[in-house]
Order: sequence, then C-alpha cells, then structure tokens
Amino acid sequence: MRLKAFTHSIFIFFVSSIYSLSLAQGEDIFGISDKAKAPKSESSVGNAFRNILENFSFELSTGAAFHQSTMPFYSENPYDFPFYQVQNFDNILELSEETPVDLKSSEWAMPINAGLRINLFSLLTIGGGYGMEWGNFSNLRGSDHEFNFEGASYQVSKLYGTVGLVLYDAKRRQSFLKWQYRRYSTNNLYMQSELTQRARQRYPWRFLLEAEFGQLKLQSSMDPNVTVSDDPYFGVGLRIERDFSEYTKMFIKGGAEFRSFQYANPNLPDIQMLDQNVYALQVGFAIRIPGTKRCKVGGCGVVMKHMHNGIEYRGSGIFNYQNRKIGQWY
Repeated sequence: MRLKAFTHSIFIFFVSSIYSLSLAQGEDIFGISDKAKAPKSESSVGNAFRNILENFSFELSTGAAFHQSTMPFYSENPYDFPFYQVQNFDNILELSEETPVDLKSSEWAMPINAGLRINLFSLLTIGGGYGMEWGNFSNLRGSDHEFNFEGASYQVSKLYGTVGLVLYDAKRRQSFLKWQYRRYSTNNLYMQSELTQRARQRYPWRFLLEAEFGQLKLQSSMDPNVTVSDDPYFGVGLRIERDFSEYTKMFIKGGAEFRSFQYANPNLPDIQMLDQNVYALQVGFAIRIPGTKRCKVGGCGVVMKHMHNGIEYRGSGIFNYQNRKIGQWY
C-alpha cells in the first residue's frame, strides 16, 4: 500500500510539474512574455507610438555598378550629329526608322544610397531614400560608327521608393520545419523535441524580393545635350539581410535598374533616345529605431529585456541581442 501511495504521489507531482511548465512557457523569470507585448511606456499613447516607431529603420549602402547603354539611332540628317572616325557612313542613310543603328557602350559606376524603411507585419517593407551615382560614359559604337560625347563622366542623383516582399525569414523557417516534420506523430516525443529545438534556434537571415522606382536628375552630364527622360526609372533586385541584433543588420542587394535619357540638341530637329540598364551589387548597414527604452535604474545589472513597474526596458545596447533566455552575458 505504501509503495502504491508513493507511486501515486510521484505521478501527481510529475503531472503538476508539466502543467506548471506549460503555463510558464513563453515567459522568463523577469516576466517578459513572448506571446504578448509588454508595455513600453507609462501611457497608452506613448506605448502605441513606441510600437510604431520600432518598425522604422535607417540604412546606408554603397557598392559597384556596371551599366550598358543603347541608342537606336536614326535621322534624316545624320551628318549633323557628332560621329567620329566614320567608316562607310553612307549606310546610315540606307536605314529606315524601323531599322535604326544600335549604338552601344558599357562602363562602371559607383552608387551611394541612404534611405528609410518601414516593416509591415514582417511580410512587406516599404521605404524611400536619396541616392548619388558617379560613373564613366564611353562613346557609343555600332556598325562601324562612333557617336562622340564631349565628356567621359557623369553624376546623377535620384529620389526613389521601394517595396519589398519577404520570401524567407525566421518565421517562415519555423513554418517550413513544421511542414518538414509533419510525417512524425505528435506522440513521437523525440522528433517533436527535435522540432522544438530547431524552431527555437536563432535564425539571423532574411531574403526579400524588391522593386524600386524613382526619378533621376543629372547633376553633371557627359554632354550638355544629354538630359534625363521624363519617364521614371524602375528596378528589381534580391536583398539578403543578416541580423547582428534586434536593431542592427548588414545586407547585400543585387539587381538591375532600367533608365532612359535623351540626346536633344536645340539646333537639331531630331531627338535620340538613350536607354541604360544598370546592374549593381551593393553592401549596406541598417539600424532599426528601438521602441524599448534603455534601463537607467541604478543598481540594475540585468542585460536582457526586463520589467520595472510593469514597463519593459532593455538592459544593453542596440548592437546586442536583448532577449536572452538562458543566462546573461555582456
């Protein structure tokens, strides 16, 4: 009887412990819950403002770009245009407007961009910014003809907007892992434990498909007759982000932009369009605005997120992860 009673007591204790742990899941010893956001301010207005503010981030990027330009040239008076070292020049006259001469060139450029980005439910990002680009521009060549510009370099500025779609991140990784482990029974404690451990692992990567659009402005041109077209430019790219903390990250972005310029000499009746494709690879750094205030309580040595009088505070700088569930480190 005593053995049976002891066994029954052990069973009750074991069930009670599991129930208690299940209630405490998602909450640490400092009272921070993963299931509900803790207040970040004493007032409801301040709390809402801080929750919105932490979705904004500033970023700065630079890199290298390779651009290819094409001018489909046709004119009834080709001799009026600045061709250089012409061979068989008369074959331009034999072409029609439907079959122009494709004059091409390719060169390198260096872009620098600074922008603001807003995260929308970890599904979409929208943003905008200002950019500068310095590059070289060689003469256009094609069909034994060379279209000569007065200069060899240009500088362009741009105002742009971006829309990004999150393709893969930590949340989608968790969903993928659940789908991957779907063939195992929920009673298989070993595989379910493995799933839980893998899902809780920190996954710092994020992949986004981005579209960009904006307006260019020539600060300095390779030729005074070359101006920016009135049409806006557009681009598409793949962005790969790597988190270093909740608030800082590095990213690499590769993509293509499609622009148009025009050669318009006021003394000539013809306007020649100049199409440019830019293939760029950029590296950047981004900082998200912290919505949680830094703890300034004297004697408080907690370096993770914690509570004071029902308000959430962070205990370390923006370059460190704040949610540290197992132990603390500086």
